[in-house]
Amino acid sequence: MSKTILNEIADNTRQRYGKIISEKPLEEVKARALAMPKGDFSFEKALKKNGVSFICEIKKASPSKGLISPDFPYLEIAREYEAAGADCISCLTEPKWFLGSDEYLREIAREVSIPVLRKDFTVCEYQLYEAKCLGAAAVLLICALLDTNTIREYIGICDSLGISALVEAHDEEEISSALSAGARVIGVNNRNLHDFTVDVNNSTRYRELIPAGVAFVSESGIKERRDIEVLENNKTDAVLIGETLMRARDKAKVLKELKGE
Repeated sequence: MSKTILNEIADNTRQRYGKIISEKPLEEVKARALAMPKGDFSFEKALKKNGVSFICEIKKASPSKGLISPDFPYLEIAREYEAAGADCISCLTEPKWFLGSDEYLREIAREVSIPVLRKDFTVCEYQLYEAKCLGAAAVLLICALLDTNTIREYIGICDSLGISALVEAHDEEEISSALSAGARVIGVNNRNLHDFTVDVNNSTRYRELIPAGVAFVSESGIKERRDIEVLENNKTDAVLIGETLMRARDKAKVLKELKGE
């Protein structure tokens, strides 16, 4: 199989964490995370309201689109999202392809009162404890990178910290893995992480595979109110919207339009 973008990002992340762990051991970060007050799973709670919940993403760049936000006033964007009615914020921390930073997450989590998802490529348990220390209310677990047993183990670690796991799938086999692992929040990515093509119908196609009691999130490729209406009719619990908002000059206005306000 040829090396895909996802494989390349994952390999780079493993190398990055090899260095990070050598400088600050797992035991140190784990002890700090476990000494913090346990979270209350606020991310999951935010997805259980009536209607569609909005997870609004803050990212400077992406592998498929390059630089999205040259100026990147991330705290201002976070405040704008919260004021406009976002239910959660997703913050990219992957530094090479998304130009993210742990500091962005730390500062945003301090600035807003709504839950913040750490959007990164989780390849080791260290990242879960680290996310807790940074103030994240949730982490991303990608089925294309983690087997069922590992996802189950990582959800258990998240539970011990009181943070949520958004388990991301792209097809039927990955959804089955997420469910077997005990995922309580499953995101279906409309973007294929191997070649970055987008098919918004992915969420419609796989909605019926997610049982009642498991929150269903549609991710990527959502551009207008009409897309939201389709997902509302499909009983989607939440949408994760990134580029559409990041490219908007008036993010609050676009978010309100997407919400139908």
